[in-house]
Amino acid sequence: MNAPLLQVQDLRISYTGRAGRKEVVHGVSFDVHPGEVVAVVGESGSGKSTTAHAVVGLLAGNGSVDAGSVLLEGDELVGLSDTAWRRVRGARIGLVPQDPTLSLNPVKRIGDQVAEALHVHGLARGAAARARAVDLLTAAGLPDAALRARQYPSELSGGMRQRVLIAIGLAAGPRLLVADEPTSALDVTVQRHVLDHLEDLTREAGTAVLFITHDLAVAADRATRVVVMSEGEVVEVGTAHQVLTRPRHAYTRQLLASAPSLSSARITARPRERTAPPAPRPAEPLVRVRNLVKEFPLPGRGNAQTAVSDVSFDVGRGETVGLVGESGSGKTTTARLVLGLERPTTGEVLFDGRPTVGLRGSAWRELRRRMQLVYQNPYASLDPRVAVGETVAEPLRAFGIGNGTSRRRRAVELLDQVRLPADALERRPAELSGGQRQRVAIARALALEPEFVVCDEPVSALDVSVQAQILELLVQLQADHGLSYLFISHDLAVVRQVCDRVGVMRRGELVEFAPSEEVFSAPRHPYTVELLEAIPGRRALEDVS
Repeated sequence: MNAPLLQVQDLRISYTGRAGRKEVVHGVSFDVHPGEVVAVVGESGSGKSTTAHAVVGLLAGNGSVDAGSVLLEGDELVGLSDTAWRRVRGARIGLVPQDPTLSLNPVKRIGDQVAEALHVHGLARGAAARARAVDLLTAAGLPDAALRARQYPSELSGGMRQRVLIAIGLAAGPRLLVADEPTSALDVTVQRHVLDHLEDLTREAGTAVLFITHDLAVAADRATRVVVMSEGEVVEVGTAHQVLTRPRHAYTRQLLASAPSLSSARITARPRERTAPPAPRPAEPLVRVRNLVKEFPLPGRGNAQTAVSDVSFDVGRGETVGLVGESGSGKTTTARLVLGLERPTTGEVLFDGRPTVGLRGSAWRELRRRMQLVYQNPYASLDPRVAVGETVAEPLRAFGIGNGTSRRRRAVELLDQVRLPADALERRPAELSGGQRQRVAIARALALEPEFVVCDEPVSALDVSVQAQILELLVQLQADHGLSYLFISHDLAVVRQVCDRVGVMRRGELVEFAPSEEVFSAPRHPYTVELLEAIPGRRALEDVS
């Protein structure tokens, strides 16, 4: 093989905190050749993103490279000045960061943000840059790119915003693209489109990709080689097929065992002793959704875009109903309509037999106690300035329940229910891992003892082993408290593990709704078949070369 494009040699990285200096990456080495995709996989805290940030010169202010080398086409990157980095970053190394919410300017139109990357490197200006921006957005898989270019980030779904970041990263035609969890927010069909595009780049232009991910199936499908990291060290390197089918290290085997797949068994709650027999469930569903329609006005036009079109379904008591579909399919908008966070254009939602649209005052406030939401991103949904105990007790305080002492006691009980120690009460979110933060978000949602919980992509930001823990927790809490869930996800393997019935959404319509096993074993709609065929992990198993 020809000379490496990127050489990482014995890299050691440390951070300075309140407890002093701590090394977090210990002698990491690997190469990336032209036209090659190298995936670095591992759990949160394994050092994979820190290594990637060192490659692009974007370590946090308290981080430093203590030893080792990072060579790009033979040029040393460690120790470059800010001025020198501006000539490298974007032009020679492109970056696709993980979180589009934090990485896009909320007050600047999408097309202008893509065009800015062209301006900075002198590649295009004015009308030519705007036209090229639309081409880049189209290549990154954004539908109606000319329209989206005139919109703001808040008007796009999470998956659409991620595709904007991919377009920005590719704008200047870099020789190396560092993609830090670039598809964690994308559904499987869009994920396939984007990764197909990255493959075309490596084949046609010789662009190399350093792919950081916690999704071993995606890595195995798409990477030439896979580097497995654990606790700041490389524990295994091999071809995608070898790592997926013949892992040598125990940690790699653990990752594979934790990863959900279509063959994964259904998660069931552990049996608990009951003090009394369970009460019979009423036949009436807890939630009824009838003919929901939601339209949003389009900028600069007199017409509107239909986000949800004539959607109807029920959620029974103690049942988990899943909604799956591409980003922009309308599943999150549907969830917001059910919760009353958006008002439908037409249609109705009934909760416990009572219409919710138009409720005001005390009637609406009482309903809010009975339905709660667990957000997608545990990093963005918690106030970084507030201790965990205060966060969990906040709903109790807002509804005037108890006093300071009783609320604190209740917060300790809730943390115990989500398997967090009592000493987490005084910590700030920054002191917790991603999985621990999501447990805090779940505890907060349970504070008012709701009957209905909407889980909007609750595990998409988590690595696979933590995903498994959170899913098991949600199932156990449902059994203990009789909760009903509406589970929003683009990960079909996760949905199969936890949902009783599944609805498939496409372009605002519910195209299929059936028991979970029926949807996965005998799908009726062509779009459902397409979703199932796009699930990652199959190519590497089929590729025995």
